[in-house]
Amino acid sequence: MIKLVLTGVWVCAITLASVYFSVQMATAPAPAPDDSKQSQLELVKGETITVPVISDGAVKGYFLGKVSFMMNKDIVRNVSLPLTEMTTDELFTLLVGNKMVDVANLKSFDPVAFREMIKKDINQHLGGEYIDQVMLEQLDYLSKEDVESTAAGQQKRTGKPVPVVPAAVVDKAAAD
Repeated sequence: MIKLVLTGVWVCAITLASVYFSVQMATAPAPAPDDSKQSQLELVKGETITVPVISDGAVKGYFLGKVSFMMNKDIVRNVSLPLTEMTTDELFTLLVGNKMVDVANLKSFDPVAFREMIKKDINQHLGGEYIDQVMLEQLDYLSKEDVESTAAGQQKRTGKPVPVVPAAVVDKAAAD
């Protein structure tokens, strides 16, 4: 009988000690927030967007683009922004209207200027400094012939999409 009582007391003591230490750990002060700029930003993923390349009144090909943004966490939390629509509009303006990318001469494309233009124009449309960084996840070009042959079910081997922004440039920009 005494063994049973001592076992009960032992179990109660262990239970109380574990509850005490778990409450102490749960209410421990949080680590000091990191005030670096990177900790204040949040990634807002973009969607894949298709922009037709029109020349002489006909579609010549398509740009496939995916753009994501680094934005201030407080702004993203409190505001609902039409980023997909604004990104689509901006890419149409830059790729079709301003023709920042010359398909015949892809070497002349400047991804840094392209990112800055997107950032500047979208922030201007929103009326504030909402976007801190623009990240080009994908920007490829497909010719109309490649798309048509694939859609027709032809077994013709199609070429790979032409990357407008090489992966090394995207990786370098992400590291900065």
